[in-house]
Amino acid sequence: MNAAKAFLPLAASLLLSGLLVSTAATAADAPRVVVSIKPIHSLVAAIMQGVGTPDLIVDGAASPHTYAFKPSNARSLQEAQLVFWVGPGMEAFLQKPLASLGANATVVELDDAPGITKLKFREGGAFEPHDDGDEHEGNDDHAHGHDHDHGEFDTHLWLDPHNAKAMVAEITTSLVAADPANALTYEANQKALNDKLDALDTEIAATVAPVKDKPFIVFHDAYQYFERRYGVRVSGSITVSPETIPGAQRVAEIHSKVADLGATCVFAEPQFEPKLVNVVLEGTSAKSGVLDPEAATLPQGPDLYFDLMRGIASSLKTCLSAQG
Repeated sequence: MNAAKAFLPLAASLLLSGLLVSTAATAADAPRVVVSIKPIHSLVAAIMQGVGTPDLIVDGAASPHTYAFKPSNARSLQEAQLVFWVGPGMEAFLQKPLASLGANATVVELDDAPGITKLKFREGGAFEPHDDGDEHEGNDDHAHGHDHDHGEFDTHLWLDPHNAKAMVAEITTSLVAADPANALTYEANQKALNDKLDALDTEIAATVAPVKDKPFIVFHDAYQYFERRYGVRVSGSITVSPETIPGAQRVAEIHSKVADLGATCVFAEPQFEPKLVNVVLEGTSAKSGVLDPEAATLPQGPDLYFDLMRGIASSLKTCLSAQG
């Protein structure tokens, strides 16, 4: 009996050691995944739950439009097996590092995912469709937008949950190919995430329904997919591209538009200088709010995408409802 009792702690210890070794082996076997920006990182993190955690390049309150590549980012790319990004139209700063440092990784460009809806880039205070044959005299920030660098489509694709689902499908396919041992986990996570995205889509539509007909101005034209999906009325942007300070003509144009629209809202973004918004608002009855399309103020992780979308819907409803 005493020998049996003495054996029990030893057996338990061996079992625990085995479990720890097994867990460590699983973690070690998880592919090294790197993701460019927070909204995409959130989707990848949700698919990888139970397997591993992807690295994020543009973290904190940084913006991909103005991001300075860091040595720590270089190390992540060098060690990566799989890299997810939207594409050069969104993360232009990543093109050269991916070509050199990420040469041994599988690079997945999500703006090419099957099923993605792409909308043409817009410009001008009233969002006239872009036409390469036009002369845009006086538009100081024309031709400097990040979206002009790669095709003619708006790259804020994730702001429509249907596009998010298309990206999730591509993310899952890529992870399964890179790590077939965990395929069942990735596929189960995909199904759960798609169900959550469908529920979110319904929720957002209900949130913004009472203010769909009220026009508003945004800091830069990042919301076209949200606008088309939910029928809200974006009437113009202060700047075509957040990398470029708008000229006096554009600011005057948007100021006049706000005055012509009557009571409305003008939305700033947390990463960019709010003074321009104050200039546009001056002398009008419009109110100001903040929209965060790239999740600068949100903590990274699998819930971020849902917090981002709910935050945009809530900000729109709050500001536009105050207009009566």
